[in-house]
Amino acid sequence: MNHTTSLQPGGPVPPTKAGPAAKGATRRPWKLKVLAGGAAAVVLLGAGTWFGSTLPDPTASDAYVQLSQAKTGVDEALGNSRAAFRTLDGKYATLQSQIKAREDAVSEREAAFGAAEKKLGEAEAAVKKREAAVSGAEAKKAQNTVGDGTWTVGRNIDPGTYVATADVGSTCYWGIYASGSNGADIIQNDLPGGGRPSVTLSAGQDFKSSRCGSWTKQ
Repeated sequence: MNHTTSLQPGGPVPPTKAGPAAKGATRRPWKLKVLAGGAAAVVLLGAGTWFGSTLPDPTASDAYVQLSQAKTGVDEALGNSRAAFRTLDGKYATLQSQIKAREDAVSEREAAFGAAEKKLGEAEAAVKKREAAVSGAEAKKAQNTVGDGTWTVGRNIDPGTYVATADVGSTCYWGIYASGSNGADIIQNDLPGGGRPSVTLSAGQDFKSSRCGSWTKQ
């Protein structure tokens, strides 16, 4: 007995017999995904290009220009400061060199002054030594010089030979006496009448000089 199925509109749908899938049916969804992704990428790339072409350039902004100008001014000021520093540093080095030269000159002058002062001190010492020698000689000469009067040898004057300091006159008289004789014991006397007479005196004698000037021991 044959069963027929009505194909009338609105009638039951005939059953479909399951069978093997057609070749390539399972790959269609993957291809669709790839196509969808590529389309999205194209859309994003286009959007990025649009945004990049429509965004303003930051380097053209007033703030950027002002900052750039300020940086240029700072760089210029820094360059000027460095140049000024180099100039001042050069002047400082020059002044230091001049100061060093002056200090060296002062040191040399001080050394020369010290040497001159030393020589002056040595000269003064030599002068004082000569003055002392002359003073000593003069003192000794004064000590060994006698004039008119009566002198006891060994007490008032030293023994030795005495010579008249200058030429004597005709009234010159000298005499040598035994000490303590009060002129009574004449050992030697003379009226030279001129020239520069000399006498030799010994201890224990008295020497008398009258109008003969001064006598100096030799």
